[in-house]
Amino acid sequence: MTQIADLTGKKAIVTGGASGIGLATAQEFIALGAEVMIADYSPEVEKVAAVIGAKAFRVDVTKDEEVKAMVEAAVEQFGEVNIAVASAGLGGDNLPIDEETVANWSKVIDVDFTGVMLTDRYVVEQFRKQGKGGAIVNLASMFGLCAVPNNVAYSASKGGVVNLTRAAGTMYAAENIRVNAVCPGVIKTPLIDEENRRIYAELHPAKRLGEPEEVAKLIAFLVSDDAQFITGTAISIDGGYTAV
Repeated sequence: MTQIADLTGKKAIVTGGASGIGLATAQEFIALGAEVMIADYSPEVEKVAAVIGAKAFRVDVTKDEEVKAMVEAAVEQFGEVNIAVASAGLGGDNLPIDEETVANWSKVIDVDFTGVMLTDRYVVEQFRKQGKGGAIVNLASMFGLCAVPNNVAYSASKGGVVNLTRAAGTMYAAENIRVNAVCPGVIKTPLIDEENRRIYAELHPAKRLGEPEEVAKLIAFLVSDDAQFITGTAISIDGGYTAV
């Protein structure tokens, strides 16, 4: 397969990098020549990092001081940061609006929305200090572009990520700081059992689930120099789900 991105010499942070799309993205970046720090709440983050050849940082992305420390640690390790992927997230409870609880709402919004904001905030600050631009990709969802009626917190958080991306991606465009989002459909991960995989596959016109590696390749393109004129946008990778 032809390589479409070259990340040689780039220094990257990937939150949620110990599993799923985050892990696949970290591996793709390393294969394309980047040095990577995976940052995750999981206690397994150091073991995963050792296996894939990355640096590790344990972080709670809902904590301002921990996200700031994460970026500082990456700069200490690498000398600078050129790329960040904000992929830490959770699904929360499947609740419609008339059953939503403050506890579930707060948990999902804190991780899926505030965590992205904090990551973007401190990475953009570092990019501006360096004065050389940089690229961020935020993990939204196809449910940031259309609703999932029985999970209002997740819909709201991912919709927020899409508009946060538009705001940040246009605010700093003249400084060559690019911020984009990807909006995956249902992706094949160990969290989805075989029965639900069949059900979810039927929801997509492609009649299958996405693979984490497919999303990772899109992210790698968006952070590469080949995507210099792309910022402030949210790109679907959902097997056609949001097209119908």
